[in-house]
Amino acid sequence: MHCASLGEFEQGRPVLESFRKQFPQHQIVLSFFSPSGFEIRKNYADADYVIYLPSDTKKNAERLIKAINPELVIWVKYEYWFHFLSSLKKNKIPTILISGIFRPNQPFFKWYGNFWREMLNCFTHIFVQNQESVQLLQSIHKSNVSISGDTRFDRVVDIAKNENKVNGIADFIDHHFSIIAGSTWPEDERLLADFIRTNNQIKFIIAPHEINASKLLKLKEQLHTAIFYSDWIKNSAKERDCNVLIIDNVGMLSKLYHYGNLAYVGGGFNKSGIHNLLEAAVYGKPVIIGPNYQKFQEAIDLIKIGGAFSIKSSLELNNQLALFYNKEELIIRAGKLSKDYVVLQKGASNLIMNYITENRLLTN
Repeated sequence: MHCASLGEFEQGRPVLESFRKQFPQHQIVLSFFSPSGFEIRKNYADADYVIYLPSDTKKNAERLIKAINPELVIWVKYEYWFHFLSSLKKNKIPTILISGIFRPNQPFFKWYGNFWREMLNCFTHIFVQNQESVQLLQSIHKSNVSISGDTRFDRVVDIAKNENKVNGIADFIDHHFSIIAGSTWPEDERLLADFIRTNNQIKFIIAPHEINASKLLKLKEQLHTAIFYSDWIKNSAKERDCNVLIIDNVGMLSKLYHYGNLAYVGGGFNKSGIHNLLEAAVYGKPVIIGPNYQKFQEAIDLIKIGGAFSIKSSLELNNQLALFYNKEELIIRAGKLSKDYVVLQKGASNLIMNYITENRLLTN
């Protein structure tokens, strides 16, 4: 299974773990492109080997495929590596794409897109998130495609079923109205800081996307009533005047969202777009995001039904947060829309696994 980064890993994880249960005698190789994925998941227990995918050359592709000799290869969402995909096709190794999503502005659908379309020809089957993707692929004569939805729904539903207590969080919130801001970037944090300075009666938990010592210190300097999580769990009795908790570790965010009344998910002011808002929506929380969400079907859907809300400026953020402050009825209504949407979308992993077993892509 190849994942570009940590987000794609979380997308592929439900399928990978289904493999481990259904085919326990098989070895699993998990590959990454990004250090942010590899470093965090290099010791992931359900994979026998975790590696970086070597640079995309014909020689590298042939050597790696010969070394692994895979029965099946899964590509998660995107990242198309020409030589690896071509070599898999040449060696007649079943290769599937899962949780794919396609848009008209991608090169596959342009007059100059022959090179990109050739890579699509390397997939045995393509599982996509929505009907628009099916129609786009059919417009370039790709028939080996079906809608499965997004496997991330399965992942977040599983997380929400587990015991998700985090040491010290309930004590910090202490029955106050609270907002959880996850995967934030400096652009998000500047907007949040404006609201935080004038609303010290609200408790805020901020989990930055990048856990970098200098950036964490800079954020703390912006917010004079902030404390790091690592300090809070040591000295909470002495820090009762703090209303901002900065999470200075990795891996806790998906468990934090259920503590808040509202959620803010960062990334919407970056070119790459928002981070995983499903982790908050599954707990029945209204979700606020920045303006760059068009590449994410779940954000489009949640905004349309009233479970998520997009803001473009500090003023809009202030207005949106103020609208929900202590409005329990509004929060419950929007949160229910969010949770119901997520629960109804689960099941992609089962569809993919059924395809694999029905077509005997793996031997028992």
